[in-house]
Amino acid sequence: MKYTDILSSFGNSLKIIRKVRNISQEELASLCNLDRTYISGLECGKRNPTLKVLSEIANNLDVSLIDLFHGIEDIEGKKNEQDQKG
Repeated sequence: MKYTDILSSFGNSLKIIRKVRNISQEELASLCNLDRTYISGLECGKRNPTLKVLSEIANNLDVSLIDLFHGIEDIEGKKNEQDQKG
């Protein structure tokens, strides 16, 4: 799996969880002492968060770290299926 795929998948999961919780990027950034543009960068797959940032985000969204990475396995599974077909 490409590194960019992992960041993109993580960003998508973060965005979904944040929206389900009805929290804006600005609100989440404030809760985590981050800039709103940083949250946007994460959701777009353009930023690589540290473990400290991941922990802050998970705590403030009231989810586990594992929940933030939901879907990454799906990307890897789809890639393996495509490789086998190709």
